[in-house]
Amino acid sequence: MIATSRPVTSCQGCDAPDLSSVLFLGYHPPVNTMPPIGAPLVEQVVYPLELLRCAGCGLVQIGTEVDQGVLFPPSYPYRSGSTAVLRDNFADLCRESGELLGLRSGDLVVDIGSNDGTLLANFQAAGLTVLGVEPSEAGEWARERGVPTLTAFFGPDTAAGIVAEHGHASLVTAANVFAHIPDVHAVLDAVTELCAEDGVFVSESHYLPDLVANLQYDAVYHEHLRYYDLHSLASIMDRHGLEIFHSRRIPSHGGSIRVYAARAGRHEVSPSVAAMLAEERHALGGSAFTDFRARVAASKRDLLMLLGEVRRHGERVYGVGAPSRAATLLNYIGADEGLVDCVLELASSPKVDKYIPGTTIPVLAEQKLLEDQPEYALLLSWHLTDELVDNLRRKGFRGRFIVPLPVPRVLA
Repeated sequence: MIATSRPVTSCQGCDAPDLSSVLFLGYHPPVNTMPPIGAPLVEQVVYPLELLRCAGCGLVQIGTEVDQGVLFPPSYPYRSGSTAVLRDNFADLCRESGELLGLRSGDLVVDIGSNDGTLLANFQAAGLTVLGVEPSEAGEWARERGVPTLTAFFGPDTAAGIVAEHGHASLVTAANVFAHIPDVHAVLDAVTELCAEDGVFVSESHYLPDLVANLQYDAVYHEHLRYYDLHSLASIMDRHGLEIFHSRRIPSHGGSIRVYAARAGRHEVSPSVAAMLAEERHALGGSAFTDFRARVAASKRDLLMLLGEVRRHGERVYGVGAPSRAATLLNYIGADEGLVDCVLELASSPKVDKYIPGTTIPVLAEQKLLEDQPEYALLLSWHLTDELVDNLRRKGFRGRFIVPLPVPRVLA
C-alpha cells in the first residue's frame, strides 16, 4: 500500500526538531472528500489533525502532511470568486500593489494557485499581462473568462518554464495558497527565480494571532500546512534573501495577513512591519496557546449543548455554507444529521448533492432554506455573518441564526 501521508517531525521553516503540540482535533478526512448523496457508503481515509509549534522560529504548522494529489484533485471544488468579501479583497490587492509598486501596462503578474482567475482579472483589466498557475479544473473556468492559466502545480520547473516563455515577473502573488504547498523553501526558490531583480512577491495567508484570538479552530485542515505570523514569515523569507517591506491585516477568511517581500534592500521597509511584530509578541506570548486549547474545548461543549437543546424542542437546524472549514467544525464536534439536518449552498456550487466529508449530512441547494423555513440556520461560514444574515433576510428567511464561533450564540 502506498502511503498518502507522512508525519511532520521537523519544522517546515527552520528544520528544528523541537515541535510541541498546540491542539489536537482528532482524525479527519480531507475536507474535499465529498461522496455523492445516495452513493454506497465506503471507507474514507482519515488523517490526524494536529497543530504543532516550533520552539525555534515559532512557526505553527500541521502535524501530518497529506499527499497533494489527495488534497487537490482535478475536481477540487473551491472557487475564489464565490464571495463578495474575497472579490473586494482581490480588487483591493490590485489597487494597493499598483500604487505601492508603480506597476506599468504590460508588466507580468503571475498568480500561484490562481483558481478561477478572480484575482488576475483585476490586473488584466488594469492593462497588465497576467498568467495563472492552477492545478485543478478551476483553471478551465479562468481560461473561459479570458484569463491565461497554466494547469500545473507551482515549483522550480514551472517557474523556469514561465521565465523561458514569458520572461520575469514584476509581481508574483499567492493568495491563500502560500501555506498550502509542502516545500516552502522550494516555493521561495521558484518565486525568486520567477521575479525580476526588482520584482515583488505578495502573499496572503491566515493570520495566526487572529486564528488564536477568534478561536478559528475550524480553519485547521490538512490543506493548510502552516499558520503564519509575521515573525515566522520573516524568518522563512530571510533564508532566501527576501525582505518583508510592507504588511497589513486583511479581513478575508476571518482574519489574514498580506505581506510584500522583495530582494533585500530593494524597497524601504514600512513602519507597519515593526508595529505588527510588536503586536504579535503581545498577542502570542505567555499562556496564549494553552488558553487557546482550553477555549476550543469549551466552545465545542457549548455548541453541542446549544444544538442539543434546539433539537430536544423538535426544532430544525439547517447549515448555511459548506466551506472547507465546515468539515473541520462538524467532524470535531461529532455532528451528524441528527443535529444538523442538511447544509445549504448556492445551487451552482459543485458541492451540492454531496455529503459533508466524514458525515452523511447532505449538501443541498440553498432554495430549500426558503422553502422549508427551518427554525435555525447554522452559519458555517460564520466569518461572513453580516453578509450572510443580510442576504438571507433579503431573500426571505424568517428563522433565527446560530453563530458557532468564537462563542456559540443565537441571533434573532
